[in-house]
Amino acid sequence: MAKALDHLTILEIGDDIAVRYCGRLFAEAGAAVARLKAIEAADPTGRAFGAWLDGAKTFGDPSPRPDLVIGGLSKADRAQAAEACRASGSTLLSLSWFGDEGPYADWTANDAILQAMTGVAFNFGLPEGPPTLPQGHAPQIVAGLTAFIAALAGLMNDAWRPARIDVNVFEAALCFAETGAVAAVATGVKSRRIGVNRYVPTYPCQIYPTRDGAVGVTTLTPAQWSSLTRLIGRPELDRDPRFTTTYSRLLHGDLIDQILAPYFAARTTMDWVRDGDRERIPITPTPRPGEAPYLDHWRDRGAFAAVSAEPGAPLGPTAPYRFRWAGAKARRPEGGPLGPLAGVRVADFSMGWAGPLCGRYLGDLGADVIKIESTVRPDWWRGWEEVQGDGPPSTEIQRNFLAVNRNKRGMNLDLGGPDGVAKARRVIAHADVVIENLGPGVMDRLGLGPHDQRALKPDIISIYMPPFGKTGPLSGLRAYGSTVEQASGMPYVNGHEHWSPAQQHVAYGDPVAGLYAAAAALIGLHGRVRLGGPDVELCQVEGLFQLGAWAILYEQVEGRPWPRTGNRRADAAPCCVVACADKEDWLTVVVDTDAAWSGLCRVLGRADWAADAGLAAVEGRQAQADRLEAAIADWARARRAIDAAGQLQSAGVPAAPVIAAHDLHADPHLGLAGYWMVQDRMHVGEHLTPGAPFRFDGQRPEGLRRPAPVLGEHTDEVLAELSGGAVEQLA
Repeated sequence: MAKALDHLTILEIGDDIAVRYCGRLFAEAGAAVARLKAIEAADPTGRAFGAWLDGAKTFGDPSPRPDLVIGGLSKADRAQAAEACRASGSTLLSLSWFGDEGPYADWTANDAILQAMTGVAFNFGLPEGPPTLPQGHAPQIVAGLTAFIAALAGLMNDAWRPARIDVNVFEAALCFAETGAVAAVATGVKSRRIGVNRYVPTYPCQIYPTRDGAVGVTTLTPAQWSSLTRLIGRPELDRDPRFTTTYSRLLHGDLIDQILAPYFAARTTMDWVRDGDRERIPITPTPRPGEAPYLDHWRDRGAFAAVSAEPGAPLGPTAPYRFRWAGAKARRPEGGPLGPLAGVRVADFSMGWAGPLCGRYLGDLGADVIKIESTVRPDWWRGWEEVQGDGPPSTEIQRNFLAVNRNKRGMNLDLGGPDGVAKARRVIAHADVVIENLGPGVMDRLGLGPHDQRALKPDIISIYMPPFGKTGPLSGLRAYGSTVEQASGMPYVNGHEHWSPAQQHVAYGDPVAGLYAAAAALIGLHGRVRLGGPDVELCQVEGLFQLGAWAILYEQVEGRPWPRTGNRRADAAPCCVVACADKEDWLTVVVDTDAAWSGLCRVLGRADWAADAGLAAVEGRQAQADRLEAAIADWARARRAIDAAGQLQSAGVPAAPVIAAHDLHADPHLGLAGYWMVQDRMHVGEHLTPGAPFRFDGQRPEGLRRPAPVLGEHTDEVLAELSGGAVEQLA
């Protein structure tokens, strides 16, 4: 059966997870992907994870000339990939930890180091510290996905095709904290840890044991809290002045937990899920990673598949998007000065973070993105309601909204009335892509669902983003990014054993879903040439299964829970976060190779450690982790984290400061790289915005073409174009 990318041939050079995951995404979508050699891990989980990453690939040099050569994170792998491209004329996709220039360009890194540097770890943990590093390989998985997006755009047409595409893990993994960074610059509010599962501005945002498992609960709106108090038979709590706002509930989180926990413990998981669904409260089952593949909902959806043909092979996550190629065929975009997607029009009905981030990526790549909202139902990232005052409208100054909605035009269309729906239909009739995340069934009820879209534009690429998918017993559940993380199994992976299952972010699932939606749109643009326009179902929880794949496989292979070890890692020792001279200045050290161990011994002046045969292997150092980490803490206490990290890095030791989101804007490496840009906009003036985390032939896509639209700013302009039949790309 034909697949969307079966016209592409890809060569991987490098053993890193980011490279291999990028190749996996190509292979799943039909490309012929070859690695120069197979990798055989020593442990069973590593072999299962390798089979998941590489199962659909071949081994050996592909023939004829590959369309794309992916070069890995080491300089040697990137150099080999560049040489292969010079010989074949292929496009080079060059991945690195930090890019080729800047203060960190020569730093040694791994996933734990990147977790420390990208703004998320600083907020994760107990108030007194230390910050807690999330486990696993999320930075590399996100980088592989980002590289896949950039490469799909770069390979869209021959006329626009770049010779080289660059992606680095540092910038790619900033997707989780970039909105917090720009908000902090505007407000002066600094990041802080306020406890496990405590994140501004939402509470409860917690995981509670039930009679037979656990549920994740999120109440953000006043209506959701009110419904929850009625559901437990305590409506008086809705009138308690301590609990009247999300922020006040957050301040009284321990008391709320004491009240709610006995109620949840008294009933089954599915009892709570059913009642929460009825009352429109986001309540989800919260399985362990190894349990998720065997839940009815995910099994019936085919969310997991055996990683190999061996009997009893564990189940790994399948791609989070499903394509139904149901429409007319259309040419791929030809590209233009604005980017490879110049000439593509996107109707963006999405709100919040996930869908709008998808639209931002497509807009950065040159698409004309039309954002549709209304004064009646504005994007909720503008704010829940207008705050009256003498200054500019509160719905026009929210920096997180500005960060994910640049390079779009905005329309004010009330979809609650026939006139607004009729105008929305006109936009769809002139669009190539539709994005929506308005909740299960909303677009269908408005007469704007995928079937309606295809009647208006037969070659449309229709992307809908249900948190739990469109089918299955959980498909109708209301959800936020926190709900998606709760449902993914990841809260059982991070933190310490004595903690409750711990979320690492207030809305971890949102940016991940946005990236996969952008990838799906680009796959659709490639595939509709031969297969016709697709309906695309993007399941947000299944997106997080990708980031948690290692733990999902571990629990199946090992037959036991993932060990929650705080900042320590099974493959590194010492691996720790220690306090430095200033308050809230923390140093991360991750010794994951023999060379790094030797370098640590030199920097700390511990020749006795270097000579101790009992410390030569990771297992021996893990057995003495307390002693080793205490010595590192003593050494770091008189230093600034950035200085200590630089000294260790000079000796080949992976080390880094734990960077808070509010400090990312001042990071010298990001500044030199030109990651942060400044836009000027009505009501706000000059404000910071993040750049696109990829480069084509050394240049970032144009991120400053348009600031985020004022609500309805371009309504008349777009309608005038459509009335005249004009569908040209506007500069």
